[in-house]
Amino acid sequence: ELLASFKVNLSGSHRVADMEFAGFNNFKEVLFGSRSTDFWMAFRNTFLLSAYGLIFGFPVPIILALFFNEIKSNAYRSFLQVVTYLPRFISTVIITTLVWMLLSGKGLLPEGTPGVISKTLVSLKLISSEVADKGVMFHSQYFRSVFLIQGIWEGAGYGSIVYFAAVIAISPTNYEAAQIDGAGKIQQLRYVVLPAMLSTIIIMLIVRIGALLSIGYETVYLLRHRSTYMTAQVISTLALDWKESTTNEMLSTVPEMINNITSMVLVIGANMISRKVSETSLY
Repeated sequence: ELLASFKVNLSGSHRVADMEFAGFNNFKEVLFGSRSTDFWMAFRNTFLLSAYGLIFGFPVPIILALFFNEIKSNAYRSFLQVVTYLPRFISTVIITTLVWMLLSGKGLLPEGTPGVISKTLVSLKLISSEVADKGVMFHSQYFRSVFLIQGIWEGAGYGSIVYFAAVIAISPTNYEAAQIDGAGKIQQLRYVVLPAMLSTIIIMLIVRIGALLSIGYETVYLLRHRSTYMTAQVISTLALDWKESTTNEMLSTVPEMINNITSMVLVIGANMISRKVSETSLY
């Protein structure tokens, strides 16, 4: 048996050795060839989803941490923190299924009616009744908003832990000195709390910029529909689709490799800028 397995491995190594080196042909096909349209669409969607998450989602954990710091009752604050942390510990499948149920249209709910949130949006005249009847999740123009809101709801509470730790580490004497100087709540927030959080915010921002193009495929894969591919197809799901639909497995690794290289450049660039501007950096 050992000899047979050795022969199998040896024959496999011969087949690998006989394979022709592709060079940069796969990169050329992805960037400029027949698959460039799909790749650049996925690249644009990945960048936009990440950029919206950075602009609208990054400040939310900071605001939550400041909000928790203002709550004097430890029991009430602990309860609110647990409530905000909870979505992070729920399975992604359950979260996305809940989103589908709250926003789904015909064919997803037993009664064939729009979800609760869809009805609320119709009553607020934010969407039309036709969109609600068909289902918000089946319209590509709403996918980014749904993805962004779900991401904030799922990760804001858990992300506030780091910032809240920076806030509670501030010495009470700093607040007392500010109060003696006549500083109110806004002045204390500006001159005491935010400067103490600044280094933490910068480090987390650099890390977030480094992951700007790294969107996990799980949430996107579970939220997307074939009618929303124009806005829902990202690099990770594109690589997965290519791996399932093509015999050239190496081709499916090209988008992820380009993504990783771009993320590395973003981290280095953000770190250099931060080091020159604020003297705070990762390395």
